[in-house]
Amino acid sequence: MLEAVIPKSKECAATRITRRRFLAAGPVLAMPIANVWAQARYPSRPIRLIVPSVPGGVHDVIGRLWADRIQPQFGTIVVENRGGAGGLLGASDVAQSAPDGYSVLIGSTNTQVLVPATASRPPYDPIRNFAAVSVFATSSTALVINAGVPAKDLQGFIAYAKANPGKLSYGSVGNGSITNFAGELFKRRAGGLDIVQVPYKGVGPITSDLLGGQIPVMIANVTGQLLDLHRAGKLRILAINAGARLKAAPDIPTAAEAGLPDMVAQTFFGIFVPAATPRPIVAQLGDATQQIMSDPHFQKQLIGVGFDPLLDLSAENADRFVRAETARWLPVVRASGIKAE
Repeated sequence: MLEAVIPKSKECAATRITRRRFLAAGPVLAMPIANVWAQARYPSRPIRLIVPSVPGGVHDVIGRLWADRIQPQFGTIVVENRGGAGGLLGASDVAQSAPDGYSVLIGSTNTQVLVPATASRPPYDPIRNFAAVSVFATSSTALVINAGVPAKDLQGFIAYAKANPGKLSYGSVGNGSITNFAGELFKRRAGGLDIVQVPYKGVGPITSDLLGGQIPVMIANVTGQLLDLHRAGKLRILAINAGARLKAAPDIPTAAEAGLPDMVAQTFFGIFVPAATPRPIVAQLGDATQQIMSDPHFQKQLIGVGFDPLLDLSAENADRFVRAETARWLPVVRASGIKAE
């Protein structure tokens, strides 16, 4: 028997050593179990969806559409609008949040590419500080004018701007934003127009000022609201800055069709979380997004308010998409000399 081989004193020593080793190993063994259990229960409390714009903007529209559709699977989604600095404030909030899946960003070309590249001291690195969950839609910018401006089409407006150098201004959602770059690109493509940019905190205030006549022109991402105002004759969308006409507005020409080749400025939209967020949570958010995007009714809803759905939705593809857009835009950023606020 064991007692006959090992003296009692040595048995006690061996038992104590074994116990010490077990206790020492216990917390190490328990940590992965606790993490798996916590992830399996995700989400166990409300999720914050940070929209990096004021209410009414294109981020706000698509963010709330996503939240409404994802909520049955995830419970309460609290939408928080954090506009300002072209999206830097809202994106910085998420970048600095705990990587636990409870702070989620509606990110875009603005927050993940352009504004950080133009900021003198960006508060985050869009590649190192974020994990891409899914890039699921794009939105085209457009040149929009007050109904009182004496121009019926893009070439008519270009002629009007050339006849009034320095007298016109256009609203954008901030220095370094896609609308800022689209405005400056338009000026160059149209032969060096003298139009001054007026940066705003969001498309809502710009639209109000455009309708009120405080500014004659705005560069904005197309939304359902803009399309409704265009159809009602309260403003005029002269051209879409995309490679093809919008499915929601096939009557509005592209800038290329109106005589400005290569005038393309679109925004991608996606879901982003802090970089250290556990992969199972990233996968859970990604799978849910893929599920709602596979619904033809949701696709039709996005198209109806001016978006183009993207259906290649894996996190890996989203990461490649963002890196490709960064590589495409950075030379434009450097050449422009534009600096964010």
